[in-house]
Amino acid sequence: MFIHTKADDYDAIVIGSGISGGWAAKELTEKGLRVLVIERGRNVVHGKDYITEHKPNWEFPLHDRRINPEVQGSEDYQVQARTGQFRESNKHFFIKDTKNPYIEDKPFTWIQGDQVGGKSLIWGRQVYRWSDLDFEANLRDGIAVDWPIRYADIAPWYSYVEKHVGVSGEKLGLPHLPDGEFLPPMEMNAGEKFVKRGIERSFRDRHFTIGRVAILTQNHKGRAACHYCGPCERGCSTGSYFSSQSSTLPAAQKTGRLTIVPDSVVHSLVYDDAKNRVTGVRVIDANTKEQREYRARIVFLNASTLGSTRILLNSKSARFPNGLANSSGVLGQNLMDHHFMAGARGEIPGLKEHYYQGNRPNGIYIPRFRNLDEKTKRSDYIRGFGYQGGASRSGWGRGGSAPGFGVQLKRRLREPGDWSMGLTAFAECLPRAENAVTLSDETDEYGIPKLRINCAWGPNELAMRKDMADSAAEMLEAAGVKNVATYDLLKPDGLGAEPGLGIHEMGTARMGRDPKTSVLNAHNQAHDVPNLFVTDGSAMTSASCVNPSITYMALTARACDYAVKQMKEGAI
Repeated sequence: MFIHTKADDYDAIVIGSGISGGWAAKELTEKGLRVLVIERGRNVVHGKDYITEHKPNWEFPLHDRRINPEVQGSEDYQVQARTGQFRESNKHFFIKDTKNPYIEDKPFTWIQGDQVGGKSLIWGRQVYRWSDLDFEANLRDGIAVDWPIRYADIAPWYSYVEKHVGVSGEKLGLPHLPDGEFLPPMEMNAGEKFVKRGIERSFRDRHFTIGRVAILTQNHKGRAACHYCGPCERGCSTGSYFSSQSSTLPAAQKTGRLTIVPDSVVHSLVYDDAKNRVTGVRVIDANTKEQREYRARIVFLNASTLGSTRILLNSKSARFPNGLANSSGVLGQNLMDHHFMAGARGEIPGLKEHYYQGNRPNGIYIPRFRNLDEKTKRSDYIRGFGYQGGASRSGWGRGGSAPGFGVQLKRRLREPGDWSMGLTAFAECLPRAENAVTLSDETDEYGIPKLRINCAWGPNELAMRKDMADSAAEMLEAAGVKNVATYDLLKPDGLGAEPGLGIHEMGTARMGRDPKTSVLNAHNQAHDVPNLFVTDGSAMTSASCVNPSITYMALTARACDYAVKQMKEGAI
């Protein structure tokens, strides 16, 4: 059924070309392997295919408004349009719903890129190291399983990837938010500096800093410093923000050992029971529906959390009737995301003589301050949250609701409006077996079973949300912000801030110490199948409260180093 020829043999196959897949391609090719990258989406050429990058907003039919599911032009993107990152100018970087249908037993928004580079072209670029507060959390709380690694295991790999990526940020010296290899930080504006002084004066245990972001503030490794043009989500031809196209894939291509096959939907992995090895990958051409097979010595799964797990679940054999490498039975369980869309906002008095220039692609960050120790321990929930946000002045758009008309109104709108400040909490979700994905009986256009997703926030997340909003308001008011109002967009029916909207889905093929309770070992290697590695978000054992992408990168680089050593030793 699946065609195979000798020319289709490689040392390694990487499935997915996004943030972690790009890193796998770079590391494996630079270590001497012939690598095939399989990508389900179309090819996107760096720079050339950023077709809306500097197109003025007024040239778009809807002036580049945020497109929600009710707006004309979103018909093919009813799921993707739920996220605020989906706009008229970048919808071509999101997958059409018909290309990735799935079943929501409970509301879950699955956001996917649909091109070489995946979501690395549209991600938020916030990067924060995890600490042992995170890696020891499950063990400390007696929840799920213990991580098989600690911060000391991954710290050198954080440094390794940060030096290549280029991360701008400020060192704080906090044990629960370790410092990294930073380029100079971006500058906070006058409103943010005002709020920072007030919060740090009133709360000595809290810190207010500029975001740590994978955007260059200096020229770095052939990529130019950011010039603050603003629309990062349309693609960045200067390579000022990190993406697979601007950084890792060019590095892999430079070796002469990289092959990329776009428009190729992975059906399943080929498993040889006698050898206990994955021997290849079954692929369906997205355009012709032709079926073919590629073979390799090792396989890296980097198809995104849910994409990788779907492939494993669909790779069945006599030994693994419930999915490849699933002797533990936990494959598909413990789906997590960060819950957010709760916080506070208000008006900053004065500062009328201050403004800012350009479109800084970054905000501020307030690190976690709950449940760090006995002093900060809460009785109503475990784990914690951090805040992202920023200050700004309103523009001419405020005229839509302002009183007045005619010349006088127009003159007023030529001057910037008042300052305001908002804080939004990003909070940890606990791993729970009942938050799970399975294969349904329905199939997509390629004959692959649709994924069925059953995921909801639990009691701990819901208990945390009130504090997320109240603490934001408390800090803003202490800083001198006026007319402060809290918000929480989660509705009683679970919509408005449902899982998936954080676009930080994690878990479902977790790392662990025991093959009986986890899918992967300490090196992201499948316990059951030695030449299979999974290094995207599906490998995560818990969720922390900080953005996870830099951790995916570090885990991927570390796993590639281990895999190549194992190959040289003849172990795989």
